[in-house]
Amino acid sequence: QVQLVESGGGLVQPGGSLRLSCVGSGFTFSNYVMRWHRQAPGKERELVAVINSAGGSTSSADSVKGRFTISRDNDKNTVYLQMNMLKPEDTAVYYCNAVHRQRATIKYWGQGTQVTVSS
Repeated sequence: QVQLVESGGGLVQPGGSLRLSCVGSGFTFSNYVMRWHRQAPGKERELVAVINSAGGSTSSADSVKGRFTISRDNDKNTVYLQMNMLKPEDTAVYYCNAVHRQRATIKYWGQGTQVTVSS
């Protein structure tokens, strides 16, 4: 059974930090490009950051560049999103997403974790 389980969300003050984790199981994690997306209330889902299957290449949305860092540990089947200098507009449900590196139609989603940035 394929699973992606996110954790690490919560309530944080503006300027604070959180680290999200997403653990994959039931598939060969190292064969998948991993992505973090987010969806704020009333808004469309937004791609936040991407890391390739080996972990050597990353990219991120302009809105989070310089503040968020995506990384992965293939030995632990885990992808991370380190979020620093959080802003209220970062408030959203954050989802991890696995996409097969050769067959993009094979993809999996986690259930999401809530991040709320508020004083």
